Amino acid sequence: MKIDWAALGSVFGVSLVVTVALVALFTLGITGLSRRERAAEQGRSAALALTGAYACFAACAAAVGYGIYLIMA
Repeated sequence: MKIDWAALGSVFGVSLVVTVALVALFTLGITGLSRRERAAEQGRSAALALTGAYACFAACAAAVGYGIYLIMA
């Protein structure tokens, strides 16, 4: 049995990058929601923070959906 170490390393690298990117995107969404709450306390408009947070969560959901699609196909 021969292991293709280059392919294994490639899969590991891509998995690591995608995982870090998804965690960072989700963190940006959480940060956007907290900024919305802070702006509401100060009486300012928080539409941009809320829109950005929803966009981050939608991108996370799309990435997870695409991953499930790749597994199922």
